Amino acid sequence: MAFGWIDEQAELRRGAGLVRTLRPRPADTPLLDLASNDYLGLARHPEVVEGAARAARAWGGGATGSRLVTGTTELHTALERELAEFCGFEAALVFSSGYAANLAAVTALAPHGSLVVSDAGNHASLIDGCRLARGATQVVAHRDPDAVRKALDGHEGPAVAVSDTVFSVDGDAAPLAALAEACREHGAGLVLDDAHGLGVLGDGGRGAPHAAGIAGDEDVVVTVTLSKSLGSQGGAVLGPARVIGHLVNAARTFIFDTGLAPAAAGAALAALRLLEREPGRAARAAEVARDLHARLTAAGLEAVRPDAAVVSVRAPSPEQAVRWAADCRTAGLSVGCFRPPSVPDGISRLRLTARADLSGAEIERAVRVIGETRP
Repeated sequence: MAFGWIDEQAELRRGAGLVRTLRPRPADTPLLDLASNDYLGLARHPEVVEGAARAARAWGGGATGSRLVTGTTELHTALERELAEFCGFEAALVFSSGYAANLAAVTALAPHGSLVVSDAGNHASLIDGCRLARGATQVVAHRDPDAVRKALDGHEGPAVAVSDTVFSVDGDAAPLAALAEACREHGAGLVLDDAHGLGVLGDGGRGAPHAAGIAGDEDVVVTVTLSKSLGSQGGAVLGPARVIGHLVNAARTFIFDTGLAPAAAGAALAALRLLEREPGRAARAAEVARDLHARLTAAGLEAVRPDAAVVSVRAPSPEQAVRWAADCRTAGLSVGCFRPPSVPDGISRLRLTARADLSGAEIERAVRVIGETRP
């Protein structure tokens, strides 16, 4: 029977407590949101919404084609120019998603004969980029520059190290300056996914590479998403102009994909300009994360100290994590629930987003609900 094996896989998922389901949300919900990636609270900001609406009125509902055909508007080029300038890079290239941006950066910069050194805690999109790349991949210990050095030792030919700047599961940060030094010792490039750093870390939210003093370096390439701190959708690759030019000609997820919808580009550009005017939003997101962590640990919960705006709370098992998140929703709080295979260490968690627009009362309420519903 065609696809008969799917039933067997579904049964295995049910037995392991790993079944995932879609929960459509209404436009207006009474739930307190600590599950989304809207770190700066900009997704519904009037200026961001108007930026999307204005772009849709001007260019229509979609980009109408790939970026190299009809999918590049004046709005896309403005976003690329201002995003590169804001983050401290020479050039930028916008993609339809952060996932597509990561696939592009890794595959286009790892040709035959190259070596990709990948952190064991990397996001799935970086992992998939490594799988699709024509070079060989070596996975190394989490946040370990010496392991990167060891992997690069003796390799002849192009090489890149690939890492998240802030890891999405526990919110811990990579040692970027040390990673850059390890790569330079071997003439290797460094590709960094700053999805969870942009808008939170660095001066006014300019990102983790900016905070580490490596933004704009000729051997550093950074990917970002427009769907987290900027409250929109899409992704981008930032780096030297010659690298960006190479991606335009070699990155399959750029060449063969329809361009980012103008409305999303307009929203992201409006959010970026808002962040430039209100840099305190970045510091507030980090402050909320620290406050959440302090209150959770004071309540006796096992929370991981955040390096940016992600706060995770360990759960005893996948089944209990699902039940815990469901009980939180019943009590009016929306939280993320991370289980295998989304967690590299196999430990299930509640994942909380420390949004800049959360009030002290909302933080207190969230901690109370999490504590009262703990397994």
